[in-house]
Amino acid sequence: MSILTIKPQFVKDEKGRDLGVFLIKSEFDQLLEELEDYEDIKAFDAAESRSDKEFMPYREAVDKIKEQRTK
Repeated sequence: MSILTIKPQFVKDEKGRDLGVFLIKSEFDQLLEELEDYEDIKAFDAAESRSDKEFMPYREAVDKIKEQRTK
């Protein structure tokens, strides 16, 4: 993860109120990537905090998923 550096350009109406924001495409892409990383971290933290953790070997999990798909 890198430091997020964006330079937003604000679009204002005739009274000076913010209407929107323009970002350079690469800045927008960087922002989306950072957001996806954040969502991954939140999902991991939520999974880690569960008290009903049930672990199984990878192959067993794949087989169980395949079995449930065929039902």
